This record gives sequence, structure tokens and C-alpha cells, in this order.
Amino acid sequence: MRTIPILLTLLPLFMVVACTGTRPLNLGIREGKLAPCPSTPNCVSSQSVDKEHAIEPLAYTGDAKEAMSRLAKIVREMPRTQIISEKDDYLYAEFTSLIFRFVDDVEFFPDDSAKRIHVRSASRLGKSDLGVNRKRVEAIRNMWNAGR
Repeated sequence: MRTIPILLTLLPLFMVVACTGTRPLNLGIREGKLAPCPSTPNCVSSQSVDKEHAIEPLAYTGDAKEAMSRLAKIVREMPRTQIISEKDDYLYAEFTSLIFRFVDDVEFFPDDSAKRIHVRSASRLGKSDLGVNRKRVEAIRNMWNAGR
């Protein structure tokens, strides 16, 4: 009978660990590109050519370094977000869902010649994200366009 309370205590811990997944090894910029989205619908990328995964990059004027600094400030203000890597030419953050603690990997890098910041937002686990990654990028875009 004592095992049931122990199991009930450990279950939430197991769920948190099980839902976070492991950090992907394909993150970062390679030959001027972020990793392509997998075939599953739980990813968006401004470098994707198919409609299911494609999303517009963020437009900026001025200096790429300043734009990335401003973007990092926006990302930092978002709930349940941890910036893992912040450089002048790359930003990587993990976003964690409130209830089940699912982790999404979100990357940004500027293309200064086009004055665009490319973005890739992908779920680590599962197949469908119910549009969460797309909504997140659009929320960032709204804050970006609002001058935050």
C-alpha cells in the first residue's frame, strides 16, 4: 500500500523528464541555413519552401547586432523561456509548455544583406503541436512590429 503514494509522487517527475526530450544535435547554422523541418507538422521555418512549414522571417532595418539584441530582449520576456545561446549572429532558446513541460527549440539568425532574421521553431517530441510553434513565432513578430 505504501507504493501507491510513492508512485503518485514520482509520476509528475517522470512526466516532466519524459516530456522534455533531449536537445537535438542538428541545431545551429550550417552553410547559411538552419536545419530543415522534419516531415511532421510541429515545426515552422522561414527557410522552408513548403506551405505547411513555411513562415516569414522577421524584417529589420539598421544593424544586425542591434536587431539580434532587441530580439533577445523580446524572447527573454516570454514565459517559460530559457536562452541557451546568444551571439551577435545566432540566438537559440528553449520554450517549455506550462502543463506537460514539452520543450520547443527556437533558433534565429540574421541575414544582414537581406535585412531579415530567419527563424526555426520546432517541437522536440510528438507529431502535432496544434499550431503552437507558428503561433509563437507570430507572437514574437507582433511584439517585434510593435517596437518592443
